[in-house]
Amino acid sequence: MSAQTLVSTPASVPEPAPPTPRPACVITADGAYAARLASDGTSWFPERWTLDGPEPYAVPLPGNQPEEPGTEVVPMGDGRVLIRRLVDGRHSFSLLYPTGPHTGEVPLGAVSGGELTLLPPAPGGSCAYAISVGERSTGVWMVAGGAFGPEFLAEVPGRCSGGVWLDRAGRMLALDRSLDGGPVKTVAVDLGRGGEVTPLLQIAESSADRLVLADPDSGLLLIRSDAPSPGQERLGWGVLGSTLPVRFPECLRLTDCAVTPFAIQPGQTLMPESCAVALRIDGAAGTWLGLWRPAGRQMHQLAAPQGWLAGAGLWTRDGELQLPCATESVPCGIARTSVPEPVEERAPQTAPGPPSAARPVPLQQAPLAGLVRRAATAGTRAAPAG
Repeated sequence: MSAQTLVSTPASVPEPAPPTPRPACVITADGAYAARLASDGTSWFPERWTLDGPEPYAVPLPGNQPEEPGTEVVPMGDGRVLIRRLVDGRHSFSLLYPTGPHTGEVPLGAVSGGELTLLPPAPGGSCAYAISVGERSTGVWMVAGGAFGPEFLAEVPGRCSGGVWLDRAGRMLALDRSLDGGPVKTVAVDLGRGGEVTPLLQIAESSADRLVLADPDSGLLLIRSDAPSPGQERLGWGVLGSTLPVRFPECLRLTDCAVTPFAIQPGQTLMPESCAVALRIDGAAGTWLGLWRPAGRQMHQLAAPQGWLAGAGLWTRDGELQLPCATESVPCGIARTSVPEPVEERAPQTAPGPPSAARPVPLQQAPLAGLVRRAATAGTRAAPAG
């Protein structure tokens, strides 16, 4: 099927994307700290993990009363933990920190009701962000790091979800947006230019295209789209600034399983095909790990380590995957693994060929070309075209 055929085929209403499973803990962009909502069997409380020392250790941060099970926490770069609580229909934010045997708390203010979600930790760790979704537009908020509590930064037309940082300056934010009930397309929001919105991802006119994960060093993008199989979303990959089409490897397609990328190996500048990617696999048998590189044709499936905080982990630059784990005997630990190197992958290989129905990520087109140039001046390093 040609790209033109895919675009011109009458659009069917795609099935809604399955909800992305929330990670059991959240890790800062630099990997120094993590935070999660822990339970002692009777109540819930925030817990901060320190990961950049000789051994990981956890500090409980209980408040004056137990937390609700759905309370969100995000670690900050200075070791404090941002918490979002729903109080009287408002989203209330505070920064928590250990102070002797107690928990210190700095109230930051609140945002009025509605649907609000914290975004992944921003690069730098000094600020935290959230999106509030309305009927026809989405607000982008800086909820920590401002001078006067939560600050409204931008209003993006349409209903947005997701949230992926595209640079290491914390300026370029990718959101998955639907306009007037149309298909989901990823857009880039430039927080340094008042929330200026630029199209980022459109594989086919009627396809639902979402950005799942991005690595600023290599430009590797992990994408979820129904372009190759209308109505059924598949995982694919592309490169920021490249003219090559999005690929949808068969090895990332598992029957009756949800496959969710959660970490990309950093530091592989201009080498997106060599980046190691960690994936969470959820199926009837439970939750386990997938390890994969774009240059390979195989996803390695491994049993998850005991006590893995599912969906959480980070790669080192030399390709070691670190997975936070909590068991009764080891309440704060790190399991380490790496991508196996089978004989057939030791020789250089070309990436899997693109399916004929896929079009390029339009990052080389005029509207986004300007965005990439501006992002470069703000600290973004994008892979060159091709």
